[in-house]
Amino acid sequence: MKQISILIPNYNGICTTLVSELHKQAEELGIDYEVIVADDGSTQADCVRANYSINELSHCRYLVRQENVGRAAIRNFLASESQYEWLLFIDSDMVIRRADFLRKYCYAPDNPVIVGGVTIGNPQEGNLRSMYEMAAADAHTVEKRCSHPYHDFHTANFLIRRELMLAHPFDLRFRHYGYEDVLLGKQLQQLGIPILHIDNPLSFEVFESNDHFVSKTEEGLRTLFTFQEELQGYSHLLDLSSHWWFPLVRPLVRLWHHCFGQWERKRLTGNRPSLLLFRLYKTGYFISHRDRPFMMT
Repeated sequence: MKQISILIPNYNGICTTLVSELHKQAEELGIDYEVIVADDGSTQADCVRANYSINELSHCRYLVRQENVGRAAIRNFLASESQYEWLLFIDSDMVIRRADFLRKYCYAPDNPVIVGGVTIGNPQEGNLRSMYEMAAADAHTVEKRCSHPYHDFHTANFLIRRELMLAHPFDLRFRHYGYEDVLLGKQLQQLGIPILHIDNPLSFEVFESNDHFVSKTEEGLRTLFTFQEELQGYSHLLDLSSHWWFPLVRPLVRLWHHCFGQWERKRLTGNRPSLLLFRLYKTGYFISHRDRPFMMT
């Protein structure tokens, strides 16, 4: 069995239920383990207060950082705080639905990187994030992930050797939302490090409001714009915009977004969003800013 440091970055969320289940499963297995939750400068004091109870569980720590350093830096910090050979990264909004979740990682084949995947639960009508994730659910199966092991690398639920993570940390330039995991997947491929995808998913069941999700998407598109050279070949949107015929339609996409972008956004943040409209809005938003560079905010 593997000795595991379970690492959970958190921002404005309460993850006591997640940690309690991980603690229970680890205790039942009798393994050497630790659970470290790092709060990345949360602004909601009630979340911070609730999470302090994590410290009452054996082998569990809740570390509060006053400054928000971003998704890449907080994961690197967690890795530096760990002590065991294997690091299990889990997003704090994930839900464990399998009683053998930790066991499957402990007895997984000895591969330097292992990805368990996610499933989508608790669908919500009228919620854009829920609609988006449900539409993409087929891409989360272990068969699909194995067909593109590096392109389908995500940080919500993966195991990695500590020495590998410390040698190849997340890129600290990624302070804003999105794509730090995509770049790490590309780097692992360039290094020739195999990624093993297994059927050991966590459940994604907490969906933000439509307005928040659209804002996060826009932030992710700005990140994609900033790092488009590094991410070439690892983004469907970059692949689309690099086709030979795209310069012919780009002015039309830009004009459409100029005329209808605000209307699209209003629809998407309302009670009846559309996935087709969401795709149109994302493309228009990215192309408009690709043709008109902007400062990150």
